[in-house]
Amino acid sequence: MEYDESIYNLIPKERYEPPKQKMYKSNHPPTVPPTGTTFGLKTTSRPGVGNLNGEYQPQGSNHTHKAPGATFGQPNGALKPDTTSFRKKGTGQMVLTDPTKFQREGDKKASVPKKDEKPIMGLVSDKNFIVANAVENILAAPKLPTNTSADFLKKKNYGKVPQFLQKIKREIEDEYQLVREMQLEEENERDRQKFLLDDQERGELIAALKKKWEVVHKEYQTLTHKGKLDTLGIKNKKENCEKELAQLEKDIAKLSKNFIFVDTMQAAY
Repeated sequence: MEYDESIYNLIPKERYEPPKQKMYKSNHPPTVPPTGTTFGLKTTSRPGVGNLNGEYQPQGSNHTHKAPGATFGQPNGALKPDTTSFRKKGTGQMVLTDPTKFQREGDKKASVPKKDEKPIMGLVSDKNFIVANAVENILAAPKLPTNTSADFLKKKNYGKVPQFLQKIKREIEDEYQLVREMQLEEENERDRQKFLLDDQERGELIAALKKKWEVVHKEYQTLTHKGKLDTLGIKNKKENCEKELAQLEKDIAKLSKNFIFVDTMQAAY
């Protein structure tokens, strides 16, 4: 019989702790936006997406790939805590200021009459307020119209190109200049890959083409002297011979010119 209880179970077993793996760290720089990102391009001259080629250093512009405020949290280096400036005991307690006497702004109103004061009754004025108001309005100077609307023609920057448009224009010019330099460099590279074909090699090519033309022409003559082209293979063979003869004549005419330049870049493809 087998029993689960055993004296060997009292011996403590050794605890195995697997080794801790290293923290994952990407090989790509963290400051580069992902390919095809649409984040932080609202206030820039970029299109709706950025970094389409997956470049680590996007070229063609002098502004950053994202807006100044479009960041996830504080940028690196913004928070620099000082080890000497920490909260000490008693610094967080509030200290009450000394009370000051309240001073009301402006003139005070007339005091309320006392309970034993009695107003003077029966005062009558001889002033004719209607006539006095009419005379004051007649003698008063007319009011000048007040222009409350702002006159934008008197602004300092009126009629001038805004700064952001000048910045965008400079960025577009820089991108255009960069593209133009790349095109010129590519054209110069293509010009360097071209060379002039010498007369000896040109004569050898013409002789080889004429020899091949004679072979194809001989085969074509054998097909034309047949009385009836009864099969599809013979018809196709005749058409292929006609096309090949036309192409050979075209190549011979092209090589018969005085100057022949060979492009090695197109020949590689």
